[in-house]
Amino acid sequence: MKLFADTAIIGEIEEVSTWGIISGVTTNPSLIAKSGIALTDAIQKIVNLVDGPISAEVAEGNATDMVQEAKVYAKMHKNIVIKIPMTLEGVKAVKQLTALGIKTNVTLVFSTSQALMAATAGATYVSPFMGRLDDLTKTDTAGFELVKDIKEMFRTYGFKTQIIAASIRHLNHVDQSIKAGADIATIPFHVLKEMLQHELTDKGLAIFREAAKK
Repeated sequence: MKLFADTAIIGEIEEVSTWGIISGVTTNPSLIAKSGIALTDAIQKIVNLVDGPISAEVAEGNATDMVQEAKVYAKMHKNIVIKIPMTLEGVKAVKQLTALGIKTNVTLVFSTSQALMAATAGATYVSPFMGRLDDLTKTDTAGFELVKDIKEMFRTYGFKTQIIAASIRHLNHVDQSIKAGADIATIPFHVLKEMLQHELTDKGLAIFREAAKK
């Protein structure tokens, strides 16, 4: 499973890009707002830091408008992937962008039927939202089951669309993404840092340091 950084804060991307394990970046309007810079400026900076798929989201609207906006972003760099909302107009836009050779990431996916429609339209990626689905169902497994079911469906019907596990809130979501067979997990900066830590690692290091002193 590949690791993407789910952020538009340039300082965070600068740091994780030095780790050598980040394969891409996803952004969205709320993340861009937190970054305090324009989307086009953020894209220009991010593509210089991470050599991999960079998702840039278009404004929700009719298919024609989304396609026109997508073309602008796609021209900025070869690694740009257009994030499209899971709506009827979004599906239409994905079909048109796929015909133009522009990669797409269908976001806000909460069911296998939505994932099926996105994949049928030619989406490069679909992004099931684990955390938000868990919130809705008041469980800690609904997001996991969704990713697992989408993976099984894609395998059964031979879709090449990849699954980006999104709306990851904590380490359990990362573990669930792995177990469900997600191709990619897009992970917030604070969770990426938590992935590096374990109390037994800290205890082991302390023992090694003491042994070294002796």
